[in-house]
Amino acid sequence: MKNMIGYCGLDCEKCDAYIATVNDNQALREKTAKLWAELNNAPILPEHINCEGCRVNGAKTVFCEHICQIRKCALEKGVSTCGDCSELETCPTVGAILENNPSALENLKG
Repeated sequence: MKNMIGYCGLDCEKCDAYIATVNDNQALREKTAKLWAELNNAPILPEHINCEGCRVNGAKTVFCEHICQIRKCALEKGVSTCGDCSELETCPTVGAILENNPSALENLKG
């Protein structure tokens, strides 16, 4: 499995925060901050849009580092991704991600 697959199975390399960070793309940071602020009804600013992937050392968004329950759970259980957890198929924590992103489940099982 690629290192850039998140704990939840999403591909970090396709995330706008990751893309903006690795390309130092300020316009994409601004666009992403605006969209995420609207979607989450939260004060998300361009300077919050810095992430190098949730399973690698380096910068992470505030959500990924401190709020994401999926990441917290995987770290507590000591699994490299949710794909290594015996509760994957019935887990309510990662369930919404897998339901809305079929490729995430494929990434976890692949």
